[in-house]
Amino acid sequence: MRIGVVGLGVISRFYLAVLRESGPLRLGAVCDVRPEALAPHRDEVPCWTDHRDLIAAGGLDAVVVTVPNDRHAEVCRDLLDAGLPVCVEKPLATTLADGLELASLAAARGAVLFTSFHRRYNARVRAMLDGLPPDVPIESVRVRYLERIEDHVGSDRWYLDPARCGGGCVADNGPNAFDLARLFLGPLDLAHAEVHRDDAGVDRQALIELTSASGATATVELDWSHPGETKDVEVRLADGTTRRADMLAGFLGFKQSLWHEYAGVLREFADVVHNGVEDTASLAALSLVDAVYQAEHALTGKAQ
Repeated sequence: MRIGVVGLGVISRFYLAVLRESGPLRLGAVCDVRPEALAPHRDEVPCWTDHRDLIAAGGLDAVVVTVPNDRHAEVCRDLLDAGLPVCVEKPLATTLADGLELASLAAARGAVLFTSFHRRYNARVRAMLDGLPPDVPIESVRVRYLERIEDHVGSDRWYLDPARCGGGCVADNGPNAFDLARLFLGPLDLAHAEVHRDDAGVDRQALIELTSASGATATVELDWSHPGETKDVEVRLADGTTRRADMLAGFLGFKQSLWHEYAGVLREFADVVHNGVEDTASLAALSLVDAVYQAEHALTGKAQ
């Protein structure tokens, strides 16, 4: 498969590393509005500053979208309209309405729309999930996603603009955390949410309670002002035992766990493209993001 990459920001390097390995997925083209971001790739693959020109040039089997969150809907809409399979960074869109529109367009065009929830491919998470006893129900799940956002965004300062990001930690880290809880418990509904914003309107902390059809509960803790980095999942079973997966354990160095996680993303994306498996996780996560912000608005009267 020849894969195009639209957006060469801080996350793109993890996709590019996988696409440069010897394997069935190959880098076919890159696109970014900044000529300086394209410069390292000009002797390697076709380079474009407009994703519509990338589409018109053809020659691609699928496209990865890693542009700022507020551009997801526009870029994905054009790609899907051209019938190209799309793997988009979370969140699928900054509004649920845009996400629903994209899902409808993908269905109409028969094109794959796949959201990159990279933490579900984390080796520690997978080992814990695979090791759970099949005959003991899960009572509760806690997901912690704590970091100082300024340490992670590099030059991509749009993360700190609530209009471009979609809000803050709920919009951007929330989808990964919600997807992890859903991985263990299945479909989830919002029970309660507390959201705290800074003076710029960015939500920096959130405590979110979710419920599943089985009665099991999930707690999601998000923090963009946390000193250091803590990302883990704790599962409490009905027999009273507790299992925990530290997503960063054993990965020495900043962001080192991401290399194998994004390899997992692209493997599953390719499988979905080839086998036509329906992706229900994208809208599920975005729906919870929307529910949290709606609950916040109902409580405070402040719009997202």
